[in-house]
Amino acid sequence: MSQTQPCPFLLLPLLACTLFLHLHAVSTTKIGVNYGTVADNLPPPPTVATFLKSQTTIDRVKLFDANPAMLRAFAGTGILVTVTVANADIPSLSRLPAAEAWVSSNIIPFLPETTVNRIAVGNEVLATSDKTLIAHILPAMKSLHEALALANLTGVQVSTPHSLGILASSEPPSAGAFRRGYDRAIFAPILDFHRQTKSPFMVNPYPFFGFSPTRPESLEYALFKPNGGVLDHLTGVNYTNMFDAQMDAVFSAMKKLGYDDVELVVAETGWPSVGDPNQPGVSVDNAASYNGNLIRHVNSGKGTPLMPNRTFETFIFSLFNENLKPTVSERNYGLFKPDLTPVYDVGVYTPKQKLVDHFYILVNVSLIKHQFR
Repeated sequence: MSQTQPCPFLLLPLLACTLFLHLHAVSTTKIGVNYGTVADNLPPPPTVATFLKSQTTIDRVKLFDANPAMLRAFAGTGILVTVTVANADIPSLSRLPAAEAWVSSNIIPFLPETTVNRIAVGNEVLATSDKTLIAHILPAMKSLHEALALANLTGVQVSTPHSLGILASSEPPSAGAFRRGYDRAIFAPILDFHRQTKSPFMVNPYPFFGFSPTRPESLEYALFKPNGGVLDHLTGVNYTNMFDAQMDAVFSAMKKLGYDDVELVVAETGWPSVGDPNQPGVSVDNAASYNGNLIRHVNSGKGTPLMPNRTFETFIFSLFNENLKPTVSERNYGLFKPDLTPVYDVGVYTPKQKLVDHFYILVNVSLIKHQFR
């Protein structure tokens, strides 16, 4: 006796539901890109915004200015946008009227169509050693936060990205500490601002700069590849990648000041695909390995040994190769070429089309099987 077979059309809702769940799952990441424009051959901002929205899983961008054309381009995309205040503008923005004027010109005209969710006040200000900038960085952050509050824009955070040069020590990670003289005078007040405003402390960890053939850490350690690891002899923790070690060094420095509850955001990290002839560790394969493994590591939610079960908001540097930057390696950090083709594949293309194709294959196979029963 033949067994009754279900009509294939009854499977369509189930298959459609499965497709939706897959699409939803791939969209819930915290991976963004730094969208730099030091180039003369990049596509127009609307083309870039459409590309990111329709063909990638990237759901946030960090701009290095507050370019109005770029802000307009992201209108209606739902992509989260971080804008940046130029370092040179920091001293003037420490005064509230100037901060209000900046918010009125650079934020308010683009909301709510463009989802500006954060202002980065300068970039790596402490690394400049400019005493005027350093003295004004926190007052500028406070003034911009107050200006946003007065405009009823409490959903826009204020922060500033730091290089790892802010650390006096980073090895082992549990001994991480801020530079003496800056720790309680500069970083404790900044971290207190972040705690009070529920905004993140932003850092730029670059294992690429931490790797050297003359150091004991292997290239595999920097690239998240299998390796023997590096032991933190103070805690007994064996670190298997440099990214975790760098992040935990920052966390340890924050904890020493009593601010281990403040969120950390990776404002920049990346690996060049081309460099000078004798530059160690630079290749397309290594760039693909670092960024691809980074994305998988961040999205795993494993966190780090000192910050377990965390998913760090992470901005890869950078979206495009930028041909006007000064050195070969600086010109070749991009995930994409100016024609929007990938320099290498790290898995940020949306699997939407693949899933749709798979859906139709399943339907067609089901229909054929039903036809010949």
